[in-house]
Amino acid sequence: MPSKIKAITKDILIGELVKQYPQSVGIMLEHGLQCIGCHVASWETLEQGATSHGIDVKTLLKEINDMLKVKK
Repeated sequence: MPSKIKAITKDILIGELVKQYPQSVGIMLEHGLQCIGCHVASWETLEQGATSHGIDVKTLLKEINDMLKVKK
């Protein structure tokens, strides 16, 4: 049975992503996105965080969405 989770986008707030999908934390940490618990996570998007840390947001999103097995 396919998952009904919609794809995560670059516009999701980091804090919201962590709250809704705590299993995404490991992937973000593997990519060097250490701001998961930072106060900035509550208002910074995944794209903003990735860009500020020199992380390719497309690769990060693919890995998170693959892990969540989102509905395409």
